[in-house]
Formats: sequence, structure tokens, C-alpha cells
Amino acid sequence: MTKSARARLAQAAHVPGTSRRAQYSASTRRTLVEVAERLFTEQGYAATSLDAIVAGAQVTKGALYHHYSGKQALFEAVFEKVESAGAQQIQAALQGHRDPWEKANAGLRAFLEVVRQPSYSRIVVQDGPSVLGHERYREQEERSTFAYVLDIVRAVLGAGAWEADDALEHTFARIFFGAMSSAGTTVSTSEDADTEADRVELAIGFILSGLRSLSEQGTQLLDVATS
Repeated sequence: MTKSARARLAQAAHVPGTSRRAQYSASTRRTLVEVAERLFTEQGYAATSLDAIVAGAQVTKGALYHHYSGKQALFEAVFEKVESAGAQQIQAALQGHRDPWEKANAGLRAFLEVVRQPSYSRIVVQDGPSVLGHERYREQEERSTFAYVLDIVRAVLGAGAWEADDALEHTFARIFFGAMSSAGTTVSTSEDADTEADRVELAIGFILSGLRSLSEQGTQLLDVATS
């Protein structure tokens, strides 16, 4: 057993309610994910080897394979951790806003902050689609962030007293969700992410301003569709 492993075992022994083995196992998984997150962020998925990960975590390959079937399975654990943290950050930004337009802008700014974070940018936006596959990536993305987009869309449509059923709300949400996903990729891969984020905020803010103007004018959805 390495010195690092003994240290984790000693630390785990202080956690009540579970066995020492279970605590050590959880500590090892946490260490592997933390090390893998750092290396995936710095080097990318393709350039990161399992040897580098186990060396950084100070465990054996056998220990890694005990918890994860391979590099992709470990990446998936890292992906879920990073994306979940980003989703929580966006959720926190949405709380406390009674005005739907302020809520929408707060969610937009939080999203643009998240996609500029190095771990989220590299692991979720850049490597996620190729490693997980497009379909699985979209499923994971929708589970974590689509609900927040739908929440904003419902608030905005409600502000205009627009009569939109559940199906139409989901249509609006998917359009905005697709736009935000594309914008996130553009910002994340830009050589000047801050400037690109400003452009995205301006463009989507302009669209939201248009919707607000229609809302304040009392324009109905049918009037817009047939005009």
C-alpha cells in the first residue's frame, strides 16, 4: 500500500456510519476523479493516459479497474461531476428573480461563465460529444440543463400572458436550448472566449428584448405567426 493510500485509509477511518473498506473505496474513487479531471482539462481526453492518472492518484491500475472499466468510464464520471457543478451554478443564478426578464439574463450570464471555466470547456463542451457519442451527450446535456431553459421559457411566455400549451413551451425551449448549446461551443473554442461571450450575450439579449417588447405591446403569438 502506498503512503498516499495509507493516508486516505486513515482519513476515511474518521467517517462514522460506514465500514473502513467502504470509506477507503469512496476516497479512492474521489481521488481518481479529481486527478482525471485535472489531466483531462490540461491535456484533453486523447492525450491523457491511464498511467498518468494512476500515477497522479498514487494507486495501482488494478485499483482503477476495480472502480472503473477503463478510461472512458472514468471520463464519464468526471463529465457528470463537472456538468453537474455547472448546472448547479446556473440554478443558483436563477433563484430569487421574480422578474422573468432578469431571470433570463441572469441564466444567460451564468451559462456564459460556466462554459468559460477550463474544466467545463474542455471536458463537457469540447471532448464530451466525441467521447460519449452525440446521442448520449445530448441526453446527458438535456438531463442537466434543459429543465432550466424550460423554466426560463415558461417564465418569459407567462410574462406576456401568451397562451402557450406544454408542447409549444417545449418547442420554444428546444430552440433556445439549441442556440445556447451552439453558443457555448463557439465561446468555449474561441481564441478570445471573453469577447465571444460578450457577443453572445449581446445577440441573445437583443432577442430577449424583442420578446419583451412584444409582451409589453400585448402582441399575441398568433399575431406574430400570421403577420
